[in-house]
Amino acid sequence: MQVDVLNSKGAKTGRTLELPDDIFAVEPNDHVIYLAVKQHLAARRQGTHGTKTRAEVHGSSKKLHRQKGTGGSRKGNIRNPLYKGGGTINGPKPHGYGFKLNRKVKDLAKISALSYKARENRIVVVEDLKMDAPKTKDFKAIINSLRGDSRKSLVVLPEYDMNVYLSGRNLVDNKTAVLSDMNTYDLVNANVLIFTESAAKLFNEEPLAAEA
Repeated sequence: MQVDVLNSKGAKTGRTLELPDDIFAVEPNDHVIYLAVKQHLAARRQGTHGTKTRAEVHGSSKKLHRQKGTGGSRKGNIRNPLYKGGGTINGPKPHGYGFKLNRKVKDLAKISALSYKARENRIVVVEDLKMDAPKTKDFKAIINSLRGDSRKSLVVLPEYDMNVYLSGRNLVDNKTAVLSDMNTYDLVNANVLIFTESAAKLFNEEPLAAEA
């Protein structure tokens, strides 16, 4: 797959880059994309919800009245779940929602997501971004010139760059990520993928790494 390399103003530089077909031109697998996105969203859930059982709520453990002879129903203590302030029956307890996916499944999910974006012409390769200091206004101008009418974008760098990261941190419609940290959810969530030239070249040098 041949893509044009653009400059920071969105104009063609006259150079092209070859992206491997075994990553950007495969038949997408929708189910593995679903599983990878589900795993990512599940891992983000805090799972801190919780209720107290009758053993955990405050209240006397004394039996309210004798078992027989009152004409009323049998009663235990005030912490009975049937009373106001009593314990909760089968309520939620803190727990994690994460689940495991095999590396091959996660790799295939990312490859499928990348192939979808390539099929829709939603992949842009730009010359390496260099910023002398964090400047959100300048960074936003670069992103807007590259993504056109697309609403959300994902900028992928070969390695962490503090100035670039800080410049884009406050943009709600853009996310900046390192290639090794790129995950299926971010790929699916973005309308356009913006790879720096150095990051795009890594697809020809290293195998696609699965997200944690």
